[in-house]
Amino acid sequence: MPIVAQSTETTDWVSRFADEVIEESERRAPGKPVVVASGLSPSGPIHLGNLREVMTPHLVADEIRRRGHQVRHLISWDDYDRYRKVPAGVPGVDETWAEHIGKPLTSVPAPKGSPHPNWAEHFKAAMTESLAELGVEFDGISQTAQYTSGVYREQILHAMKHRGDIDAILAQYRTKKAPAKKQQQKPVDEAELEAAEGSGAAAEDDGSSGSAGYFPYKPYCGNCEKDLTTVTSYDDDSTELTYSCTLCGFSETVRLNEFNRGKLVWKVDWPMRWAYEGVIFEPSGVDHSSPGSSFQVGGQIVGIFDGKQPIGPMYAFVGISGMAKMSSSKGGVPTPADALKIMEPQLLRWLYARRRPNQSFKVAFDQEIQRLYDEWDRLEAKVADGSALPADVAAHSRAVRTASGELPRTPRPLPYRTLASVADITAGHEDQALRILSDLDPANPLTSLDEARPRYDKAEAWINTHVPADQRTIVRDEPDTQLLKSLDEQARESLRLLLDGLADNWSLDGLTHLVYGVPKVQAGFSADATPKELPPEIKTAQRSFFALLYQLLVSRDTGPRLPTLLLAVGQERVRHLLGA
Repeated sequence: MPIVAQSTETTDWVSRFADEVIEESERRAPGKPVVVASGLSPSGPIHLGNLREVMTPHLVADEIRRRGHQVRHLISWDDYDRYRKVPAGVPGVDETWAEHIGKPLTSVPAPKGSPHPNWAEHFKAAMTESLAELGVEFDGISQTAQYTSGVYREQILHAMKHRGDIDAILAQYRTKKAPAKKQQQKPVDEAELEAAEGSGAAAEDDGSSGSAGYFPYKPYCGNCEKDLTTVTSYDDDSTELTYSCTLCGFSETVRLNEFNRGKLVWKVDWPMRWAYEGVIFEPSGVDHSSPGSSFQVGGQIVGIFDGKQPIGPMYAFVGISGMAKMSSSKGGVPTPADALKIMEPQLLRWLYARRRPNQSFKVAFDQEIQRLYDEWDRLEAKVADGSALPADVAAHSRAVRTASGELPRTPRPLPYRTLASVADITAGHEDQALRILSDLDPANPLTSLDEARPRYDKAEAWINTHVPADQRTIVRDEPDTQLLKSLDEQARESLRLLLDGLADNWSLDGLTHLVYGVPKVQAGFSADATPKELPPEIKTAQRSFFALLYQLLVSRDTGPRLPTLLLAVGQERVRHLLGA
């Protein structure tokens, strides 16, 4: 199928990669489906950095589908990797899990209380559910199933036969050291999640540790099930392999052409799969740009399997704002499921679609999420009226729909910060929330909270899980009589002007005009005067007026946007608290 030409008005990074991938696929495997790939290790919670490993090829694959091509997005679950360490902070897991270190991930028990049969399936399930919500279509491949069923037997025997060639390639890098990375101080509220972490990128035995020579294959012990084994001899003709376990002392001789309890070492395993699956496109994390990295070495080893290295952009770190600094080994790493509790899938897709793979970005769990939603809503408006830039239109399109159709969306997408304020003030009372939200636009009132869902539920979850208790909004029960008595005449007049205008301005837009207009009117200007028509001191007067209202309503200097807060409190109670 010929490449569909893309005009310069619609090209973005996804389209450019799609052009390149389609062209390369036609060259390597004409007439066959385009193959893109991701690799994920279910060694613990699969975090938002790992998600870039999936979203980058997903977006490219989806663009290729939109153009009418057949494409397969493979996700290799590296569930036959060794269990390396017990991650901290995983519910239902204690220090006794350390006894399983060295076993395949599928041979490690799931955390206590999990409905899943083993460790790998427990963490795969959470990621699979999130990918479904994000609209990611993929073909999952369990490496446990591949290895234990003998699918890779010929590739293993081929690697063992050419172990000298593989060893020579690896030897070029064993004495090379990657340049020292400059340590940078990071603020406590920012975590950089290494997207390649857990996908075979961690340092491991490359098969060269045994005294009998180099072997690119490691058996799992027939006694203790762990990979602390050393191959002591191998015969190419008979495929007889002898190994011993350095942990329990067990030793046995097996025929590798019948044996399915082991795997190729990572730096050989990855390029073998490129060749076996015919992968055209697979990104990798920035750590793979270093000398001797798996991707760099794999580019040479793949030729031994008569394959070619895929197009492989390096992608940058994903940062997290609003959560304590974290790492996979220390636990508490935010996952796609964590993000999807507080944001709609369209917003999360957009964060990955709008930045080139080599650009880092942050996923917000703090107040920044409100600004991101404001930016998203502005983009939606620009796309609707035709004023958005072409690249922004492309990123928006990739966020809201896939080749299979549009993602489910909120029927009435009210501002996130407004929904968060309402959820904060009403503390879970849905009837109160509906009352307030219905007053936002009296001409077109909300008739059911379902119209504002799921965005309302996401905003409520953010308030309940990521806003500290001391920042939550608690409306006063009784007026602050002491403060009211201490006010001068100008402050009392400002309250009278506000109270006089409440009834006629009881909507979000009306109250916004009113609260900003009171200081203007007091200073002798029209309530409709624009900032350009006003002296700088009006802004100071507005800030003082807002602080007074916050103190009288919630006993703080700041809080939710005042128009939303006034709607939430209700006219009668506002009049009571402001000393009417």
